[in-house]
This record gives sequence, C-alpha cells and structure tokens, in this order.
Amino acid sequence: MLERNGNIHASSLWVNSGFGEDTIIANLDTGVWPESESFNGKGFGPIPTKWKGICQLDGSAGAPCNRKLIGARYFNKGYAAYGGDVNSTKKSARDYDGHGTHTLSTAAGNFVPGANIFGLGNGTAKGGSPKARVAAYKVCWTPIHGSECFDSDIMKAYDMAMHDGVNVLSVSLGGEAVDYFEDGIAIASFHAIKKGIVVVASAGNAGPTPGSVSNIAPWILTVGASTTDRKFQANVKLRKGMILEGTSISKSLPKNKYYPLISADKAKAANASARDAILCQEGTLDPKKVKGKILVCLRGEIARVSKGEQALLAGAVGMILCNDEASGNELMADPHVLPATQINYTDGVAVFAYVKWTKHPQGLITAPKVVFNKKPAPFMASFSSRGPNAISPEILKPDITAPGVNIIAAYSEGVSPTGEELDKRITPFSIESGTSMSCPHVAGVVGLLKSLYPGWSPAAIKSAIMTTARTRDNTRHPMLDATYEKATPFGYGSGHIRPNRAMDPGLVYDLNVNDYLDFLCGCGYNETMIRTFSDGPYNCPTYYEIANFNIPTITIPSLEGSETVTRKLKNVGKPGTYTARIRPPPGYSVSLDPKSLEFKKIGEEKTFKLIIEEKEGSSTDYVFGELLWSDGKHYVRSPIAIASGGS
Repeated sequence: MLERNGNIHASSLWVNSGFGEDTIIANLDTGVWPESESFNGKGFGPIPTKWKGICQLDGSAGAPCNRKLIGARYFNKGYAAYGGDVNSTKKSARDYDGHGTHTLSTAAGNFVPGANIFGLGNGTAKGGSPKARVAAYKVCWTPIHGSECFDSDIMKAYDMAMHDGVNVLSVSLGGEAVDYFEDGIAIASFHAIKKGIVVVASAGNAGPTPGSVSNIAPWILTVGASTTDRKFQANVKLRKGMILEGTSISKSLPKNKYYPLISADKAKAANASARDAILCQEGTLDPKKVKGKILVCLRGEIARVSKGEQALLAGAVGMILCNDEASGNELMADPHVLPATQINYTDGVAVFAYVKWTKHPQGLITAPKVVFNKKPAPFMASFSSRGPNAISPEILKPDITAPGVNIIAAYSEGVSPTGEELDKRITPFSIESGTSMSCPHVAGVVGLLKSLYPGWSPAAIKSAIMTTARTRDNTRHPMLDATYEKATPFGYGSGHIRPNRAMDPGLVYDLNVNDYLDFLCGCGYNETMIRTFSDGPYNCPTYYEIANFNIPTITIPSLEGSETVTRKLKNVGKPGTYTARIRPPPGYSVSLDPKSLEFKKIGEEKTFKLIIEEKEGSSTDYVFGELLWSDGKHYVRSPIAIASGGS
C-alpha cells in the first residue's frame, strides 16, 4: 500500500492519468486470491496483445482471471521431487497462505475504498502501480524439511514469466547468499535483465546480523525494510500508573479493567526450562499459573502470533510481548488471537522488573487505535538483512529501503490472518511486516517508471531510484536503526525510496548486459561458467577492475594507500552543468576529476574519476561518506563505503 506511508507517496499524476495499463507486474510467491477487490478488472481495457500467459486457477485454464489479473501459473515439480505433497489442492495458483496476495496487491493492487484490518487503518488501498496489469507465479508451498520454494520451480517460473511478457518481476523470497553460479534467482534474474525486465527482490529478514543480506547480484534491485509514520497503538497500563506505548491490532480487553500480570518464566511447566518458557514456546506454560492473567512473553525464536496462541491455550486473558535487545524499538502490529500488544526493549525491561518486584502486579491493555506522524520515521527494521555483501563486497547491498513494517494489503480468504490452528478468522485485508512487504513497494515504483520511460534500461531505472533516495527521517536527522543508533548504507543502501524524485533523476549510472558479463569476468568466472548467463561464447576483457563497475554506489572493502575509481553518468534530463560535493568517509581524503560535468543533450555521457586516499590511522572497520552531483534542481547522490586494508 502506498497510502499514508510517510514520504512514500507517488504523485497523482502518475496513477490517475490512465497510463500504465500496458505494464505487467508479476509476482513470484505463494499465489493469488483472485476474488480480492485489489484485482478487480472493471474499467480496464483489453488485455495487451503481447500477453501470452494463462490462468491456472481451480483447474481451469480460462478463469477466474480478468483484465487486471491477467495470468496465474503454478510450479511444483521441484517441490514434488523433494517429497512435497502435490495433491489436487496444490494444482492451482490460488493462494492459501496470504503472502502472495499481500505482496502482489502492494505492488500493483487496484484502488479499493474502505479497506481496513478489523476496522483499523481505514482508507483507500492502492498498490504502487494501481493501473498496471498483474500476474502471479506460484513457486512456494507448504514447507517440507524447512524448504518451501525450490530453485528449479523458481527458475521455471522466471522462464515462463519472460515467455508470457512481463515487464517487472517482484520477488519476495530468497535464501542465504551464495556464489552467483550456484544462485538460481541470480541466474534467472540475469536472463530476465537481458530481456529488459526489471527484477526487484527482498534483502532478507536475517538482520541485524552484519553480512546477512541476500539477493546480492548487482543486476537485482535489492530492498531492505523500514518503518512508516503510522502506528497501531495499543498501550500497556500498569497499576502503579505507568503507561507504556505498544502496538497491536488484536481485540481489546474490557475497558479499564486490571488483570494480574505474570512473567512467562514464572509460569513455566514443571518439565520446561525458564528460558523456553519466557519465550512462550509450545508446551512450556502451566495453565494453573497462567489462567486469568496477562502473560508477559519475550520476543524471539518463534513467531510472535504463535506466542499469543500458546498464551491463549494456557488460559491467559491477554499477552504483553516484550522486545529483546536486538529488536529495540521495532514494533509489529499483529492480529493476535487474544488481546495483546508489543512493547519496545526498554519498556519490556520495565515491565519484567515491575512484575518481579511488585507483590500483586496488575495491568491492562488499551484498545488499538491508529496514530499518524510518529517520529522518528522511517527507521530501519531490526529484521532487515544487512550488508556487507558476502559474495562481492565491492557491491553495496541492499540497494534501497522502503516501507516494510505494518503494511496493510489484500489477503487470501483461504487462510486466517495468523495461520494459527486456533484462528478461524477470515479477512480481505491484513497486516504484514518483512522485506517481503518492502520489495513490492519498490516494484510498484518500477512499474510507474517503466510506463513513463519505456526505453530506459533496468540499470537506469535502478539508478534513478537509488540516487534520489533520502537518508534523513521526518525529524530531519540521519535515519536510525531500530535501536535508535545511526543507521548506515549497509542497512538502507542508498536510502529510503522517494518515488516522485525518481521520475526526474537528472542523471543515471547506466549498464548493459555486456557490462554485467564483464563483471562476472572480473569475479574470476571462466568461459564455461559465463555461458550459464550469456547463452553463448563471451570473450572476457584482458583486464577488468570491479571497482570501476558503473553502479550508483562506491565501495572499497580493503583500501591499500589510495585507489582511483571511475564512473560514467548519463544525462536523462535537460541540458545543464552538474557540480560535485563530497562528504569523505572519516579517515580518508577524497578528490574528484573533473569537479563539474556539462551536459548539452539527453543521452550524453560523461566520465569522472574519484581518488580516495587513506589518512594516518584509517579504520579497518567500514566508514561512510557520500558523493553528490547537482545542477541546482537535481541531486544525484551516491553512498561511499570504505574499509582500510590495515597495512
């Protein structure tokens, strides 16, 4: 949803002008719920003649797709070969998980007035490209031995999406970073890029661990997750008068009634450890101790909504979910199965202390309400996977960050909003958090750019999004992590996306397919390996320096003395002269040649060199700076990340 998400608005010029119906945005995920109003085809013109897809829903090749949802396919042969059950219910692209419907509608859902989640967050839902056509490619299934999306199925889906005629691929899935030659998503994405298809993928949810970022191939637009200025507020009130701000969309307890509080480790079953009990793991709670009380649980290890189900099964009337230290101030609005709320780490410490040292601790949970203009926002979600890039440290990842916390979007009505066994609720819209949610925000913006500039390469579109991003929050201070410490480009990439700026970037860093093949040569790939990407012989350059790969970021993982980096900018705006400003990383000096670039026509390209030198005592840890080119109207910003080789 691009509705009321801080600075994520896309101009009404983009979405109301009627253009975009020829843009086809596809989703690789868990399928689609075709009856969702987000995929209503009323008012759309005929399906584009270039479209070759089919509709594999409910055993029929012809229905129930429409002029909005123009295709749906499923792929499960890899899953079946691994031992997955592919009974008749699996032979459909219908979504029985919710994830695929949510992500596809975020990317390109139609306008839906009165959308809400259990009466909260009411407004008009719309995806990033609400006029675009959509298609669903179902590649993920019920987990088997911890695996649910198989490379062979994913790659087959890519092949079919390319055959069918998609323009943008939104890929809210991924695994641990591996060498490109062994990475099915990287290989398939390369082939998509060759056809001009932009691939947007999630950075992963393994943060805040350094080096955890996935989908790290430089031809993929990799997206981290950050917050918005909207909060679903449900507070904790302690009997002694303290009020702690929480987040939830669960039903509320009776108004102003206090209940006894118990810490989950003190409510442990006889055969359970205090460590497992405080996490509210299955089978660790004693109903005799829990019944009629509000249970205080610690976040971690199992799903947040699963903790709520365990609390309910043990007889709790409510749950307070306290963040662990790593989660900091990141709060999720979950549709818990019982009255519940989540509070930050500092407040959680206070609640545990209150329960421990108070003779008869009591508290209540207030009814959820929506609050806007929360500060600071955006800040990085703690779960959002972080750089540096484990495979190619010279390539900064993620590339960008976008809203990925507490996102309301369409949902499958074939599953409950929590997926928990006790939950029998059905809702047409639900709330989700993850880089799975931020990825389609960016895919939607890509769809708009594809409509506006059909001749732009995937690299030019990626550059426009990256160089126009914002690194400050709504307090005008640098973006923060969930712990409220200063975030870095290893969290947010180039910054938080700004769609309106992206449609007029001024200059772009462009690349073609041969540039990417040269990059693989520079990685040490031989001709046989490169054939996996090139589909034919390719002669590598005699010498290639990855540091000069023409991306909108500059990363030197092990600087020895000094290094010169070359980049090339292409003018995609009006003629003008751009002058550079540099904020050097601490401990380094940075100079530029030349310091200004004059562009006389659209498409003109100019090269510049950046000379980076160590000062005495440079850190072997990464430090950050930026390069900014401006003509007074456009601001073309590139992050700089450098670590000393320590010699």
